[in-house]
Amino acid sequence: MQDGTPVVTIRLLRPDEARLLSDAIRAAYGETYDVPWVYDGSEVARRLAQGTLLSAVALDEDGELLCHAALTRHHAADLVVHAGQAVTVPAAQGHHLFPRVKHFLSELALQHGIVGMYSEVTAAHPYSERANLDLGGHETGFLLGWIPGSVSNEAAGAGRGRRQSAALFYLKLRHGHNRPVYVPEQHRAIVHRILHTCGLRGRLAEPARQWRLPDRTRTHAETLLGHNTVHVHVVHPGADLGPTLAGIRARLFASGIDALYVDLPLDVPSTALVADHVAELGLAFSGIFPNTRADGDVLRLQSLNQVAVHADDIVVASDHGRVLLDYVLEDLARSGAS
Repeated sequence: MQDGTPVVTIRLLRPDEARLLSDAIRAAYGETYDVPWVYDGSEVARRLAQGTLLSAVALDEDGELLCHAALTRHHAADLVVHAGQAVTVPAAQGHHLFPRVKHFLSELALQHGIVGMYSEVTAAHPYSERANLDLGGHETGFLLGWIPGSVSNEAAGAGRGRRQSAALFYLKLRHGHNRPVYVPEQHRAIVHRILHTCGLRGRLAEPARQWRLPDRTRTHAETLLGHNTVHVHVVHPGADLGPTLAGIRARLFASGIDALYVDLPLDVPSTALVADHVAELGLAFSGIFPNTRADGDVLRLQSLNQVAVHADDIVVASDHGRVLLDYVLEDLARSGAS
């Protein structure tokens, strides 16, 4: 260590070093981290060996892990990847290691032909948000109530005991393909702003005049047990979207689920025709988000089950982020989705 600054090596984590990640998560979060597989050294090693997890670490001179962040790919051909499991052990906080590790990851992603990286960043403090902004990332939305109150981390506001929100960030690494983006009328302006700010090659489009909604909506639901939330992927919106999602929400909220997040595919013209359904459902705007179940981005909507959202708990680090957060909170109040 020189002048109080640790001497570090930043590199990829090897499968035989998987325990280092589990140990770092425990040092920062105890047993409260809401992604259970990070505590299983054999599962971490399996993902590292398969290449679906690319972990970047900052190690001290003794080989101890100080900071970690990872890229997750569902398939080897994925062009947009998830950046997550960002953790700095308490002893290394304040040394600005996360920006260096995230930069290493972005360079690695470029070498692998990746188009962009997305991540959910705690909005309880500005440090991770600033790191993403410094790399060239931008906010694409806010997930209200995303982080369970059981998650305990000093930097993220330990001991608050209530659900916290997360900012969605996208870091563009190279141009993607030009594509039409079909958005319900009430959200077109904010989506246009996000596309422009992030430099995404999406253009707002209208369905062909003869386009009609199919009779039936097709969905796929995913329960995030560690979050006590459900994520509904709408494969194709239909004329029955309203009652379909209303029924899903009623059942889930009656069972005690804290939050429902709904993704509408932006590459499907039918999404532009469901403005009335969305307005009536009590679903509020969250943002736009890459999704491996859709050919491109999705419009994410959110509904909270008696979860109090405190604006003072949500920190933003850019002017664009403030405009976006104000829109998200206003739409939450307008839709009655909390």
